[in-house]
Amino acid sequence: MPQTPHIERHFTAGEVVRDVVIGMSDGLTVPFALAAGLSGAVDNSRLVVVAGLAEIAAGSIAMGLGGYLAARSDAEHYDSERHREEREVQEIPDEEAREVQRVFTDYGLTREEATPVVEALTKKPKEWVDFMMRFELGLEEPDPKRALRSAITIAGSYIGGGFIPLSPYLVLHSARRALVWSALITLVALGVFGYIKGRFTGARPRRSALQTVVIGGLAAAAAFLMARAIS
Repeated sequence: MPQTPHIERHFTAGEVVRDVVIGMSDGLTVPFALAAGLSGAVDNSRLVVVAGLAEIAAGSIAMGLGGYLAARSDAEHYDSERHREEREVQEIPDEEAREVQRVFTDYGLTREEATPVVEALTKKPKEWVDFMMRFELGLEEPDPKRALRSAITIAGSYIGGGFIPLSPYLVLHSARRALVWSALITLVALGVFGYIKGRFTGARPRRSALQTVVIGGLAAAAAFLMARAIS
């Protein structure tokens, strides 16, 4: 009887989604809070737009640079640990072999069951180091293009998110009127973004949407009230 082949579908774009979440969440909340705060102090849409654009430019550069440096640090850490493992495999192979043995026993294999596997693995230095990197240190080799892609993704997501709360100020002269529309549009966008984020990350979509809306709303409300109190 013919069998339907089993196909496993796993979500493999976790790093990209993480970068989009980082950029988009800050892009929606920070310019929204800034615009709300300025609207509480001055009723001038042009001033809010200029300040908002400046913040989006500075924020996207800072966030993108942060993503780039974080990815570069991960790559440098991986290279450093790999060089150390390669050196230890050559200089203290017996100790490294015992570490491999401990990894297998931690997974439930007996010493007798693990010994032939350990002996076979120690005859292949590259695969031996690969094994130690993944199962002893828990490190995966990073994509060499990860740093630049992360910077572009985070910066682009920040810019895209930032223009959402700023858009009403581009068409309305009164900052107070624009604030109402900005709040409505941004809160809807935060809800949609939070829901989609929950679907991708495996969290409860509705709970994720609610959390995102509450955090963004509280940030904007705090900025608005502080600006009103100061002015």
